[in-house]
Amino acid sequence: MFRYLTAGESHGPQLTAIIEGVPAGLTLTEEQINIDLARRQCGYGRGGRMLIEKDQVEILSGVRWGKTIGSPITLCVRNRDWENWHEKMSPHERFQDEKIRVTRSRPGHADLPGAMKYDHHDVRNILERSSARETAVRVAVGAVAKALLSQFGIEVCGFVAELGGIKASRPALPIAALKDMAAKSELFTYDRSVEDEMKRLIDRVRDEGDTVGGVVEVSAAGVPPGLGSHVQWDRKLDARLAMAVMSIQAFKGVEVGIGFQAAANTGSKVHDEIFYDSARIVRGEQSGFYRKSNNAGGIEGGMTNGEEIIIRAAMKPIPTLYKPLRSVDIVSKEPYEATVERSDVCAVPAASVVAEAVVAIELADAFMVKFGGDSIAEMERNYQGYLDYLRSF
Repeated sequence: MFRYLTAGESHGPQLTAIIEGVPAGLTLTEEQINIDLARRQCGYGRGGRMLIEKDQVEILSGVRWGKTIGSPITLCVRNRDWENWHEKMSPHERFQDEKIRVTRSRPGHADLPGAMKYDHHDVRNILERSSARETAVRVAVGAVAKALLSQFGIEVCGFVAELGGIKASRPALPIAALKDMAAKSELFTYDRSVEDEMKRLIDRVRDEGDTVGGVVEVSAAGVPPGLGSHVQWDRKLDARLAMAVMSIQAFKGVEVGIGFQAAANTGSKVHDEIFYDSARIVRGEQSGFYRKSNNAGGIEGGMTNGEEIIIRAAMKPIPTLYKPLRSVDIVSKEPYEATVERSDVCAVPAASVVAEAVVAIELADAFMVKFGGDSIAEMERNYQGYLDYLRSF
């Protein structure tokens, strides 16, 4: 299995991840991971903290001379702002200061339910860990997962499909071309015709002291049929992908393929018909079976079917506003207008990078379950044997 844990607070010294299950022999460098960390910090509408942090990863274990060695991998992303917080966030009791306690919970955040659950009367104990800052190290983990998947010809990429109700139109192009288009866009979208309209909306919302959300899309190409399983609820790959995407801060909905649109159509318009062409095998395709449509988004019965995986997810507007919402002090119980902890107007482009990462992680885990080995060479033998089987099926 490809599994991981993260640790760290938004204003603590660092964010840390430990990854277990990565086979030996995978090429992995800090430079590879830093590319995705930089992408996460970009995007039109980001706030002031992006001027403070310039995220860089440190590989502290599990890699030697640019190759994984099979032991757990430790990743560290340091917080530059720690120098201003080392007393406020210190683990040492001598720095405790009741005057800096935060008792005002913000609507739309984890502040109040977290304080109630963990019996805290300082919501900083909640907001520090619940902050989307944690996604920086998840993006680092996702970069490791993508390195593994790319070894087997699988490519994963996230895009902005909608922003504040403005919908992008996806061109009928291969994922590599879409990825190139998104890389040239400040909003990471594949439809440059709506980019200026999206930016004008962000500017207007910023002037109003408000925030705006959107929809991200993640596509994965080159995924073989047979990842995941129908036999138990927790082995269904679409369920695992949905959980991973919904675990991202501020995400409130997810769909696979046409998703909710399927509920408005009849079965004859929803289900993807199956065809067979032996010439596909001659051309080196994974299988002779194929579909001319992909309403299922590449997953049927909890398993990949060989078509492109398409996941879309809705991100709510960031809940901290410069036009404050009303709340209640958790100690005094007096009403007040919520305070500001961060200043992003729109983080949807950055969220597309995070969604890309968590989808890659789940696909890497499913791939390891199916073809797992202790080394890349062993996995390649297992995978090639499976491809030979598929072509003879």
